[in-house]
Amino acid sequence: MGGAHWGAMTPPSSPDPESGPPARPATGRRRPDAVPVLSTGTLDDVRPGSLLVAMPSLTDPTFAGTVVYVLDHNDSGTLGVVLGRPSQVEIRDVLPGWCDLAVDPGVFHVGGPCETDTALCLAVCCAPGGDCGLRQVAGDVHLVDLDADPDELVGRVRGLRVFAGYAGWSPGQLAGEVAEGAWACVPGHPDDVLSELAGPELWRRVMGHQTGRLAVLSTAPADPTVN
Repeated sequence: MGGAHWGAMTPPSSPDPESGPPARPATGRRRPDAVPVLSTGTLDDVRPGSLLVAMPSLTDPTFAGTVVYVLDHNDSGTLGVVLGRPSQVEIRDVLPGWCDLAVDPGVFHVGGPCETDTALCLAVCCAPGGDCGLRQVAGDVHLVDLDADPDELVGRVRGLRVFAGYAGWSPGQLAGEVAEGAWACVPGHPDDVLSELAGPELWRRVMGHQTGRLAVLSTAPADPTVN
């Protein structure tokens, strides 16, 4: 994902979670010699606003050590964005009208391997009333229509993040990966979306908020390839 690709990117509308996952869904893979599966929740725990946290057994470089915020989960599949993967592309260079509402760092975050030329925006709201181009995901977290007028959100959002691309799983795919122990599903929080932490630091913070054996993993490498 080089600068030339980003430089040519135009700001399209956000993808619609109700349309289902992309044609080429994302996949997590385990090592053949993976450790015994921990109790990491079930597919019933996956819902909008929850987090999919990569387990040490997941070594696919696309998802190793990642935290995915779930946007939608239904019979058509699962859709989410990877948190904590900032790029070098400034929001002001592509979507100048939205840069003042974005939290630091004011760059695009790489939301996943699917449709990386698509911009998707999440905002944490602090004032209800009117849609103003907002669509609730869970609690105070909303999807933002980037074709709307950003001035209408001034004073209504605590901050926002803009993502390039997203992650998706086809029907049944995520169930298999969760059953194999590739992912833990844990409750999410709006601050996860706006966190300035990236990569291993975000992974460890999320794990550190858990209990039992998941909390113990917070001291392990987020990405097993660094062992």
